[in-house]
Amino acid sequence: MEYKFGGSLTNQKTVLGHPSGLFVLFFTEMWERFSYYGMRALLVLFLVASVFDEGWGWDRADALTLYAFYTGLVYVTPIFGGLIADKITGYRKAVVIGALLMTLGHASMALEGLTGTFFYLGLVLLIIGNGMFKPNISSMVGKLYKTEDKEKDAGYTIFYMGINAGAFLGILLCGYIGESVGWHYGFGLAGIFMFVGMLQFYFAQEIFGKIGLSPKGAEDFDDAMEDALEETEDAIEDTIEEAKSSRVVSDRLIVIGVLAFFTIFFWWAFEQAGGSMTIFAADYTDRVLEGDGALIFKIFNTLLTVIPMIIITWVLGMLFKQTYTKFALSNILLGLSFVIIWAIVIWMLYRQFTDPAPEVPASWFGILNSFFIIAFAPIFSKIWESKLNPSGPVKFAIGLILLGIGFGILAFGSMGIPLGAKTASVSMIFLILAYLFHTLGELCVSPVGLSYVSKLSPGKLVGLMFGIWFVANFIANTAAGLTGRYIDPIVEDYGMATFFMIFTIIPIAAGFIMLALSRLLVKMMHGIR
Repeated sequence: MEYKFGGSLTNQKTVLGHPSGLFVLFFTEMWERFSYYGMRALLVLFLVASVFDEGWGWDRADALTLYAFYTGLVYVTPIFGGLIADKITGYRKAVVIGALLMTLGHASMALEGLTGTFFYLGLVLLIIGNGMFKPNISSMVGKLYKTEDKEKDAGYTIFYMGINAGAFLGILLCGYIGESVGWHYGFGLAGIFMFVGMLQFYFAQEIFGKIGLSPKGAEDFDDAMEDALEETEDAIEDTIEEAKSSRVVSDRLIVIGVLAFFTIFFWWAFEQAGGSMTIFAADYTDRVLEGDGALIFKIFNTLLTVIPMIIITWVLGMLFKQTYTKFALSNILLGLSFVIIWAIVIWMLYRQFTDPAPEVPASWFGILNSFFIIAFAPIFSKIWESKLNPSGPVKFAIGLILLGIGFGILAFGSMGIPLGAKTASVSMIFLILAYLFHTLGELCVSPVGLSYVSKLSPGKLVGLMFGIWFVANFIANTAAGLTGRYIDPIVEDYGMATFFMIFTIIPIAAGFIMLALSRLLVKMMHGIR
């Protein structure tokens, strides 16, 4: 019997038109991103908080330097994690190992109040664990689909919705608890749900059939007749295509390299979100609300929180319907985690509603990106499946231009801030609009990039190529933090508007260059769309 999707018979049961296994990966990645973004939302705020506020009292430049190296290194270790999975462990074991290391890392950071050694040890474990986890779970998504068409693009977009659902909840809950209750509680909460994500994946992994097994395990999965047939077919195909395959593979790898290069410009600007934009939110944005403004925020924040939770819970229910009979334990663990999350959400909203003059947490603005992803990802997914679907390079160009427009809005909103000012009261609307445009740009770049790496890479090097793709993110994230550390001298001499104009002009220029190269790149893809 010929299956439409890769994996087991259970994986042929669909949720939203996609294989059930996609949503096992969806929730695994969701909890990993919950832990990562929850911790990231607190990192700079914790470092610059005064000792009186139980922080470390670092200056902005030093905090952003540590942020730069941490967020950079979590994207360079995937090249090694991808290689280890390709050659030794397989994707599935690599995902479990990475999740366990990250769980230990978050637990170590929760002990930061005892000694700084635990804090730094936690960062190291997170960096190593992420290297094993990140490229390999992305590789498994690609293996679920047997064709290299727009259906895979849509699958990666839905997967990316899971990424941002986790980021949304992590920033919202870890950020709130860290800022209002205690930093170590926020760090600890991140670790709890990383552990849940690992268990949920581990107990449901048979849904993937042979997908993601170690090289030896994958070979053992097939019977002798199938192996012999595949070897014969491969030999014939190699003979026929040997003359042209080298050129095709070379061109496609060049395309991956070009896309990776331009993604550096995107993430270099975008990753100001956890650095200079967090500082802008904390020190230059009017976050104290009173009267009608406070009430409007409470209602808006409640809707902003509850609606995505309802949507994600609905998706969870559909997954239960298709997989509970076969993978009950995994489903029970996942359901229990959502009961806990709902309890924390209700507690948080109750506290905010009973506060007559709430101050919006500086970390709160980070959830806007995730909320807009959840809201717009289904729309973009449908566009990518329609006849309006542009080529990958054109999507990249659009994404870069939208990102630049977002920073242009921040530059405009910052025009009234005096030179050298350490604080200001800029309206929140500018940050909100900036996050909107950044998110629309992100939807054009990130999930599409993952999909094209999967489609353009040689079959035996998919994990490695994902690792190389994440090296571009390493360069971008490191550069983002190191650039952001100059916020004070630039504001001192030229103003905050000039600082944000840097991130306006460069991405837009890169976007127009990518647009000019788009036809050539499409030709070099040799039929991959």
